[in-house]
Amino acid sequence: MKEVLNTQLLHPREQIALIMGRIYKRGLTTTSGGNISLLDENGDIWISPAGVDKGALQPSDIMCVKKDGTVVGPHRPSSEFPFHKAIYQIRPDIKAIVHAHPPALVSFSIVRAIPRTNVISQAKHVCGPIGYAPYELPGSAALGAKIAEEFLKGFKAVIMENHGTVVGGADMMDAFQRFETLEFSARALLYGKQVGEPTYLSDEEIDAFEMQIPHLLPEMEEVSHPSDEREKRKEICKIVHRACNHGLMISSYGTVSVRWRDNDFLITPTGVPRWDIQLEDIVLIKDGKREPGKMPSRTTYLHQEIYARHPEINSIILTQSPYLMAFAVTGAPFNVRTIPESWIFLQDVPSLPFGIQFKGRTEIPEILSPANPAVIIRNDSVLVTGDKLLQTFDKLEVAEFSAKSLVMCAPLGNLVPISNEQVEALRAAFLA
Repeated sequence: MKEVLNTQLLHPREQIALIMGRIYKRGLTTTSGGNISLLDENGDIWISPAGVDKGALQPSDIMCVKKDGTVVGPHRPSSEFPFHKAIYQIRPDIKAIVHAHPPALVSFSIVRAIPRTNVISQAKHVCGPIGYAPYELPGSAALGAKIAEEFLKGFKAVIMENHGTVVGGADMMDAFQRFETLEFSARALLYGKQVGEPTYLSDEEIDAFEMQIPHLLPEMEEVSHPSDEREKRKEICKIVHRACNHGLMISSYGTVSVRWRDNDFLITPTGVPRWDIQLEDIVLIKDGKREPGKMPSRTTYLHQEIYARHPEINSIILTQSPYLMAFAVTGAPFNVRTIPESWIFLQDVPSLPFGIQFKGRTEIPEILSPANPAVIIRNDSVLVTGDKLLQTFDKLEVAEFSAKSLVMCAPLGNLVPISNEQVEALRAAFLA
């Protein structure tokens, strides 16, 4: 199914099938697990069906339970319909619900713990405080009552004891973003514990991040879109969608930019879910001015400074990927002397303190160089630079694979890195 600019313009059937497809492809639910619903303006509840393959769900499979209780559709509504209905009845602000059994959040649910979302800068803002519902029989009225009780307290995300998670949102994309960000936070914590001990941001640090005002460049008076500029828009969209599909970017975080001409560049916007970014969303920054009517990424100032200082850099990716974030949330050293490819592509990846990416700070542009094409920002992100955008994305993939190998090897023993002599041989053979 083709994704469109505004997911909310899709019929509820299409929205549910689209989001379930994303969740399944990302390994966040199983063929039989999870359910999604949407409350429309008529008071009807659209919900995924019981007993239908989540990996092949079609809009025509989605069920509708009318306000009067009439059931319309070719299947049975999900067995968890009672708690969806209960949430909608007590929370008029919630119009969409996602429930699934994603592995990291299930890990928390089976040890009866709640992930602390202030491990990542935007997660606490996106997810809000997390509730906890004691165990009850799946599909039962008792389970619906326990979950509704938590939502009645004001929570929009609830850990279900020995079960999974349920999140609500003002619309389908709001709910999905909350679900995806919560699971991502849980993964970062679990992977981080393999290499160190996670550290957390204070409320003051998170507030400082959220209070950052986007770099409001003046608007251009006129704008044109030559063919080479349009080609770069297409290139950015393809990489953003690819990053989302491969788990290297989530809807609530991720910025990509590409140099166009001289120090002019194109960059992803703020406030648009990364899964849904389209050509017309991309923002042109030309002669220090922004494309009219568009709000570029809050890190535009950082990209500007990097391009101005580094003529060899033509593309930048700033993102959160789960295994690299294990090192970002713990501060554990990220040693890329694992295999030759990792060192050749990345050489050294410094870990920098949270806040260094804020407006007015110049440390990151000063640190970047051909020998330091990437940096990790504590509790925030990884920033990768390169020439062509595909090359930069390749570096990101190599970095994430290296981080994954380090996380996975932790139970086996300590890394035995490539030696200094071997590194010098690599330098002479590939970087001379």
